[in-house]
Amino acid sequence: MSAAVAVFRRELRIALRRRAEWVQPLVFYGIVALLFPLGIAPESPALKVFAPAIIWVGALLAALLGVERLFRADLDDGSLEQMLIADVPLALLIAAKLAAQWLLTAAPLVLASPLLGLGLGLEPGPVAILFWSLLLGTPTLIFTGGFAAALTVGAPRAGLMLPILVLPLMTPAVIFGGGAVRAAAAGLPPDAPLYFLGALLALSLTLLPMAAAGALRNALG
Repeated sequence: MSAAVAVFRRELRIALRRRAEWVQPLVFYGIVALLFPLGIAPESPALKVFAPAIIWVGALLAALLGVERLFRADLDDGSLEQMLIADVPLALLIAAKLAAQWLLTAAPLVLASPLLGLGLGLEPGPVAILFWSLLLGTPTLIFTGGFAAALTVGAPRAGLMLPILVLPLMTPAVIFGGGAVRAAAAGLPPDAPLYFLGALLALSLTLLPMAAAGALRNALG
C-alpha cells in the first residue's frame, strides 16, 4: 500500500506543477453545459428535459480530455518501466494513479454539478440525484479511460483511436446516470439506475486496473 500511496502523491505533485492540465476539464465542462441554453429559449421546458443529458455528456467529454496523457508521460520519462518491474502488483499502482486522476479532474465536476443543474432549471430533488449519479459514475469513466489509454500507450496516433475505443465502454454509465436524473425529475424512484451505476463502479474498480496492467505489460513486453 505504501507504493500505491507514493504513486498517488506523485500524481498530485505533478498536477500542482501542471495546473492548466487539470483545470482545463472543469472549464471545458462549464462551457459545454452553459453553451447549450444559448440555443434554446430561456423559458423553454425542453431545457429542463435535456439538462441531465447535457451535464452527463459534458462530464463524458471532459473525462476524455486527459485520457491520452494518462500513461504517455510515464512512458516518456521511464516511470512506466519502473512500475512494471516494481515488486508491487501493477494493478494496485494503476488504481492509485487513476484514483488521483479522478480526484484532480472528475471530483471538481461532481462538486460543480449542483450549480449547473440549478442553472439549467432542475429542481433540488433531481439535482441531488445528479450529484450522486456523477459521484458513482465518474470513476467508471476515468477507469474506463485508463484501460483504453493502456491499450494504446504504444500507438503512434492514440488520439485518433481512443474515442473509438472509449465511447462504447462509457455509454452505459451515461445512460444510467442520465436515466436516474430523468426518473427523479418525473417523480419516479431513481434507485434502479443508481444501483446499476454502483454495479458498474464495483466492476470498474476491481477489473479495469487488472485489465490495464495486462495491456501495459503486453504493450511494453
